[in-house]
Amino acid sequence: MPTYEYECSQCGHTFEKEQSITDPPLTRCPRCSGKVHRLISGGSGFIVRGGSRSRKIGKSSCSFEDSHRTCCGRDEPC
Repeated sequence: MPTYEYECSQCGHTFEKEQSITDPPLTRCPRCSGKVHRLISGGSGFIVRGGSRSRKIGKSSCSFEDSHRTCCGRDEPC
């Protein structure tokens, strides 16, 4: 479940709240009941493991090994 960061427009209090993606954003500050807005943060990101690419057995996945050039045009491995 993601954690969202909020800031109060009235008192400046910032706080975090763990919410489901489908939950509506909070509207009131827990300290002063002022109006809050959700902040945009960097987040923690995520890593997708396992690939959807299929690879032929015995076939190299590196373009440098096949053509002696990389996909970006370098004459050496990146």
